[in-house]
Amino acid sequence: MSSVSITPLDNSSSAHFTIPLPGGHHWCGRINKHHVLTLKSLAANANASLYVVNADEKLERFNMPDSLKAQHTLYLSKGHVLYSDMGRVLASIISDDHGWNDAICGPSNAAMVSTQYGKKTFQDARNDRYQNGLDGLLTEMSKFALNTSDLTATLNLFSKVTPDVQGQLFYVTADNTDQSVSLRFEMNCLVFICNAPHPLDPSEIYDPADIELTVQAAAPIVPKTEFDVCRDSCEQNQRGFENNARYFGDYANV
Repeated sequence: MSSVSITPLDNSSSAHFTIPLPGGHHWCGRINKHHVLTLKSLAANANASLYVVNADEKLERFNMPDSLKAQHTLYLSKGHVLYSDMGRVLASIISDDHGWNDAICGPSNAAMVSTQYGKKTFQDARNDRYQNGLDGLLTEMSKFALNTSDLTATLNLFSKVTPDVQGQLFYVTADNTDQSVSLRFEMNCLVFICNAPHPLDPSEIYDPADIELTVQAAAPIVPKTEFDVCRDSCEQNQRGFENNARYFGDYANV
C-alpha cells in the first residue's frame, strides 16, 4: 500500500510520485485535494477499476448513479466529475485520451475470470496469478478497515461499452497504448485501483495492459469568473463545487 499526501508544488515542478501497476496488480493510496492522478496505459487492452472515498469521512463514497444523472451521461470522460453520495465532488476528469470510461459494468469477479481465462493461483504462478477486479479492490480496501459492504459501483477507466440493436451491452476493443486519463482531486480521498480485465472483455487471453500511475500537484482551479472544464460543464457541477466550498468553509466560493 502507498499513501500519498504531498505539499503542493509550483507549476514548474515535475511529477513527484510515479509507480508501475502491472497487469493483474492492485494499489491504494491517499491523494489529497489539489493533486492530480494520471493513469497511463503502456499497452493495448487496458482496464483500471477505480473506487474513491472521502479520506476524512469514509462513509462518503463515490456515487455512480448521481454522477451519471446529474451530468446527463452514461459514461464519464473529460469534463465530468465523480460525485459522492453527499452531492460533493470527489474528483474531476480533466483530461482523457480514450474518451469513454465505463461506469455501468463494475469490476470483474473470480467466477468471471476463471470461466473465461481458466485458473492460475498464487501457488501456481505467484504474482503472475490471474486476479480479478473485485477481489483486488477489496484487498486494498481492507487496509483501511473497509469491506464488501463499503463498496458501491466502480469506474472502469480506459473501457468503453455500448448497446447493440437488442440492447445488450458489449465491450468495444481498443488499443490503449500510451493513452492517459487524469483526475484532479477536489477532496482528500482514498483511492483504490485494480488493473484487471473488464467483465465484458471478450479476449480469451488474460493479458491486462501494464499501467503507470503518477501523482503531482494540481494547478489552482481558476476563479468562478473564468471557465473550468469540469466545474462549468453544467450547472449541476457548479452546485457540486459550491457544496465542496461549504464543506471546507470556503464561503467566498459559495
